[in-house]
Amino acid sequence: MKSSQASSEEGESVLQIWGKHSLQGQVEISGAKNSALVIMAGALLCAGDCRIRNVPSLVDVSRMGEILASLGVKLTRNGDTLDVDARHIRQSQAPYDLVSQLRASFFVIGPLLARLGVARVPLPGGCAIGARPVDLHVRGLQALGAEVQIEHGTVHAYVRGGKRLKGARIYLDVPSVGATETLMMAATLAEGETIIENAAQEPEVVDLANFCRAMGAKIRGVGTNTLVISGVPSLHSADYSIIPDRIEAGTFLVAGAITQSEISLTPVIPDHLTAVIAKLRSIGVQIVSEAPNRLRVVPGGHHRAVDIKTLPYPGFPTDMQAQFMALLTLADGNSVITETLFENRLRHVAELTRMGANIRVKGNIAIVQGVPLLSGAPVLATDLRASAALVLAGLAADGMTTVQGLHHLDRGYENLEGKLKTLGAKLQRVNLETDPVVPSKGEAIEVEPAVGVE
Repeated sequence: MKSSQASSEEGESVLQIWGKHSLQGQVEISGAKNSALVIMAGALLCAGDCRIRNVPSLVDVSRMGEILASLGVKLTRNGDTLDVDARHIRQSQAPYDLVSQLRASFFVIGPLLARLGVARVPLPGGCAIGARPVDLHVRGLQALGAEVQIEHGTVHAYVRGGKRLKGARIYLDVPSVGATETLMMAATLAEGETIIENAAQEPEVVDLANFCRAMGAKIRGVGTNTLVISGVPSLHSADYSIIPDRIEAGTFLVAGAITQSEISLTPVIPDHLTAVIAKLRSIGVQIVSEAPNRLRVVPGGHHRAVDIKTLPYPGFPTDMQAQFMALLTLADGNSVITETLFENRLRHVAELTRMGANIRVKGNIAIVQGVPLLSGAPVLATDLRASAALVLAGLAADGMTTVQGLHHLDRGYENLEGKLKTLGAKLQRVNLETDPVVPSKGEAIEVEPAVGVE
């Protein structure tokens, strides 16, 4: 199962962006990455076939597919539809070389433990945006009756005597999305009732719960901070469609705002974007609901500075912090951005500063003083959302911006540059090994796609 995105393994590529071009038209929003990854893991709970629709074509999705295949799962992809056959799981240990590349791979521990009574999963990898410990997962699984040991970088969990997990009351110290999802999946097949308090309420958590319910799980309180799961002996096949990606939608809303362009997005679930839309309106951007699943960005002239503090859902999402910082570099006045969830999620500041932004950082707080103009420059993406922020900044900057580190971008955005081109953006992906020539500002930029880009 291979992603259609270009991979860093196919040679170092960069994205060249010529800014100051207006965007126009409609963009199709893909399925939610964070839903797809955990729902793929959740399919391990079913000893049968599951069909998952609206699955985005991403490097992370391909990696999760490889992890499931290593466990004995059969996967068949047709367009955005993924068929998962988890009847015959051959082993309970996920391979380190795959898990180390994808943090979401740790999700398999809950379904494996619930289904087989044993799981061995290496401690996960992923974006270097700060410590995201698995202690909440471990304590929750122990509350459900599992023995858990961490040795040589691997979490070994098992139920004594091969019995089922037992229902329990679990309070999460923080509303961790990963811990909520792991423990909810484990509890679906446990004996008795499990109550998860201070549970995460993100739309992707709700999506997973709805997928599990489609397989026959009994879960109440979905979308609230208290989940009640009544365990069942087994789950059955399901046909399920993943929600649209709210972070991709938010990124394109900012793309319209930062380029002063009118564009439409569909499909979207506006309720998932309440905090994002509210901040855009505070900045001076008009967001119009054209239909139940369609939004339009209408430019509003000068942008005003605003303060942003990232919080668990329904607060402002940390996954939109970098994109809004790019937008606020061009706003009138000073904006204060406080990152409360990840301690290393301000590394894009240095790259935005290279483009002429005026940003000061103290701890987890960034003070952004708006400037009249950003200038194109070579920049390096430091994580997934930082890569999107740099692309957005490049769209608004004077001259050419060259974004390196595209493996981050390909992890979480399906064909971002193709969608932007459809809207009228001027950009191209160049493989440095095969096409090292960079056109000057005055040269034509209508070129064939670089080698290695599908």
